[in-house]
Amino acid sequence: MAVHVASARIWSRGLQKAWSTWGCRLCSQSSSSTQPSHHPRTQAEKAKRRQAREKAILSSDVNDPGLIWSDKEKIAYTAALVPGEKKDTTLPFPQSYSPEYVEFGWYQWWEKQGFFSPQHKQPHAVDKYFSFCIPPLNVTGTLHLGHALTYRRCFGSRRMQGYKVLWLPGCDHAGIATQSVVERKLMREQGKCRRDYSREEFLKQVWRWKNEKGDEIYHQLRKLGASLDWSRACFTMDPGFSSAVTEAFVRLCDSGLIYRSEGLVNWSCALESAISDIEVDSKELSGRTLLSVPGYQHKVEFGIMLTFAYPLEGQEGEVAVSTTRPETMLGDVAIAVHPDDPRYKDLHGKHCRHPFTERLLPIVTDSMVDSQLLTFNFAFICAVKVTPAHDHTDFLLSQRHSLPRLTVIGGDGTMTSDCGQWLEGVKRFDARECVITALMERKLFRGKKDHPMSLPICSRSGDVIEPLLKKQWFVRCQEMGRKAVEEGDLQIIPHFYTKMWKSWLSNISDWCISRQLWWGHQIPAYRVTVENSKDTEEEQWVWGRSAAEARQRAAVKFGVNPDAITLTQDPDVLDTWFSSGLFPFAMLGWPQQTEDLKQFYPNSVLETGSDLIFFWVARMVMLGRELTGQLPFKQVLFHSDKYGRKMSKSLGNVIDPLDVISGVSLERLQGKVREGNLDPRESVVAMEAQKKDFPKGIPECGTDALRFALCSYKAQGEDISLSVSHVLSCRHFCNKMWQTVRFTLATLHDASLPTSLAENSINADKQRALLSQRREKLASKLKQALARTQTPNYAEKVPNRVRQETENKVSTEENGQLYFIKTVNIIFHPKLNNIRLENIF
Repeated sequence: MAVHVASARIWSRGLQKAWSTWGCRLCSQSSSSTQPSHHPRTQAEKAKRRQAREKAILSSDVNDPGLIWSDKEKIAYTAALVPGEKKDTTLPFPQSYSPEYVEFGWYQWWEKQGFFSPQHKQPHAVDKYFSFCIPPLNVTGTLHLGHALTYRRCFGSRRMQGYKVLWLPGCDHAGIATQSVVERKLMREQGKCRRDYSREEFLKQVWRWKNEKGDEIYHQLRKLGASLDWSRACFTMDPGFSSAVTEAFVRLCDSGLIYRSEGLVNWSCALESAISDIEVDSKELSGRTLLSVPGYQHKVEFGIMLTFAYPLEGQEGEVAVSTTRPETMLGDVAIAVHPDDPRYKDLHGKHCRHPFTERLLPIVTDSMVDSQLLTFNFAFICAVKVTPAHDHTDFLLSQRHSLPRLTVIGGDGTMTSDCGQWLEGVKRFDARECVITALMERKLFRGKKDHPMSLPICSRSGDVIEPLLKKQWFVRCQEMGRKAVEEGDLQIIPHFYTKMWKSWLSNISDWCISRQLWWGHQIPAYRVTVENSKDTEEEQWVWGRSAAEARQRAAVKFGVNPDAITLTQDPDVLDTWFSSGLFPFAMLGWPQQTEDLKQFYPNSVLETGSDLIFFWVARMVMLGRELTGQLPFKQVLFHSDKYGRKMSKSLGNVIDPLDVISGVSLERLQGKVREGNLDPRESVVAMEAQKKDFPKGIPECGTDALRFALCSYKAQGEDISLSVSHVLSCRHFCNKMWQTVRFTLATLHDASLPTSLAENSINADKQRALLSQRREKLASKLKQALARTQTPNYAEKVPNRVRQETENKVSTEENGQLYFIKTVNIIFHPKLNNIRLENIF
């Protein structure tokens, strides 16, 4: 009996959908829920949207002038100034507004005065607290305007209201990214790889790099004028924070929420480590595509569906199966068919013979297999190869049918000894060609054709992700997710994320937290070997806050003398997202009950990108709720960019805030793209977008203009209208403010400056009423980012006339004018700090 499959495929339709969505999840393991996760868009939908944006960029109107601006005079502050000392504000105002002049020196003075500390004495203090932690950025990274949106909140307003405000800076150790950077540096400078060093020697190299290069983000934050309490700056590898990570791991293990199990993980062969969900990109292929893969001199073929046959055992015939990864057929342990498929009714319980290993492959029935695939309006019947150790759905199928799991690809990306001597040690994609050739020689090859597919790619290394079966540590998330949904009172903005949030947490799977790295928090778990023990096959593990505590735990657990125990610490480190998930309370001194923790936890608000809603925010909520009994913050605000896009180098919309503050040429912008690691097409798209958006580069806008622009944005649904042109309009507004003050001072000449309005003046009452109207309008228009305000109009209504009283007195109208200008400066102070201080009366 010959059974052929005309519709070639590797997975069932359900699996294809799962993989294209979040099939690369790290949390697939033996006890995971099989319920699907719910997400806003599938990877295929995102890819389609991305392609549409790229097409729009490449085909947009070439007559679009892009950002229009003209060069402005740059004026430097030339007076002597010791860093940290206050500027001399009595110097004459330059005739034109120059950000470089205005912003010089102020931040160092704020920092030295301790203005950013919640302990700073305020004459109008109230017994209220406001706290916020910045999303800890990778120590290897730099800020872009997408990150800057997170720092748009005007904490100065809360301070002016008398609140005790804590805005705490933090930096993430970024395990994979940092280790990769240092490894490349060592290879480039010394010709050595990580394995040429001991673990301790390599970590010294990483710390040396961190101390030399790791503060660039903090420099950018200072340039942004972020009023962060730098005395509390937190790094996730600091001793105190590391103790909090250990404490969290031990507590979760003790409560049964962390366990060790064998499960499938996303594996990067180039990094030789499991990686997190957010580090997996999806590359959409429309058909046959040649791609560069790390470790291969030639390009590798993807987007092809190959069909081959397994001979039936004990009878004539064959069963044809299809795959996009023929190298994994060495790990096939069964063939699955749908129980209601009439074509295979006579084959239930039969076997096929593996042509290379002589292994018998049972034919099992499972409703997971689609009985029909509608292709070209014809129904085709399908059989599916089952490779549990290299496929997420096959892993679950193997659990239902008690099938073995055979690993045929090792952690380094080479074929294992289970493949036989002819393939052992061969790299996986070279083995692919060997398998195809061998199938042809045995006349089992049945053809191949183009096949649209979604290819999982490691964002850190560019490697093709390989699902591998590994023993790892997992976090049970179902109960924590349920508590976060049912018992929490978290406000999510925009509100349409709430339904998605609840659905995802209600269907969450377990989370793999093991990473095969050296840089990071080494897992505080120890494998136990007991002297003279007969059971050497099964792994025995304990955990503890220290090796001494772990030894005592092991002695109690196994009923032996502590001296009879040998402990070997797990060499893996914890997922960076695990430590980041502790940030809102670990940064305040948890697990100790510090005064900061009592006063500033839970945080008042969290603002971050919408792409982190599940990977970071959900984990903070679950861990915070579990370890502290409280939600880590009361409100979450999500944002994306001008076109609803995540900030992406490949779309050319990643802009360094310092380039907006100081200005940058188009040539330098495009140089940054060329210096990156984008593929040729992405580089073309990115540079074309830059060319259209910034034909002359980006002008110098200054910190105040950028802050004002960021503060004025209002989230509309998922998108935030973020653009450099708006920042430029805010620079024009800054110039208007500057010229208004110059006009006012010119009107007053050198007269003594009043402190209040004359209460008995009728004109003063009129001025007060007019001022009130203006202030209300300013407060309203500020929220809407008005670049055109009424301020100069009011000021210009005051006639520049000769003083009516004595030489050292001013008129009532001048009095009102001065009061108005002072008040406007105060209103705008949290946004335009530097101009406000430069305009002190």
